[in-house]
Amino acid sequence: MYELIDLFEKVRDFMEKGGPILTVIFIAIFVLWTVVFERLIYFKTGHRKQVNEVMATWEARPERTSWFATQIRRAMISQVNMDLRSNFSLVKTLVAIIPLMGLLGTVWGMIEVFDVMAILGSSNVKAMSAGVSKATIPTMAGMIGALSGVVASSYLKGRMDKEAELLEDHLTKDH
Repeated sequence: MYELIDLFEKVRDFMEKGGPILTVIFIAIFVLWTVVFERLIYFKTGHRKQVNEVMATWEARPERTSWFATQIRRAMISQVNMDLRSNFSLVKTLVAIIPLMGLLGTVWGMIEVFDVMAILGSSNVKAMSAGVSKATIPTMAGMIGALSGVVASSYLKGRMDKEAELLEDHLTKDH
């Protein structure tokens, strides 16, 4: 129990050193990874079910070569692709915004350093160090969050493309 309390205190101290922007960055990273995990769960559950339903519907069609059948096939594939790529734009947006929030934290911390310098002068290094940590910690957190998001979005993009291609291959036009 004491380890948990100690861990909580360390996280709290780290968040305080990083300033208020760090909290916003961690919320954005949490939302990013929540959406990534939602997409991964969807691949395993909802997507499989939807693909099976679409394939059963397609296979039940008596003819699959007419223009009308081709349009139905395209509509089915399009619907699955839309559902497959749902929320992916949010992942890409967060990957782009998180490092910008880190830069905002850098500016926020440097303003604090300049305020301390204006009030106490440049000789008080200890007073300036709090502002420097508020400038560097959010930058680091933003970069780490963005890099992890880039890896996740690359994986999701490849998986979505692969799943879409597999569906197109399975829905054959021949009878």
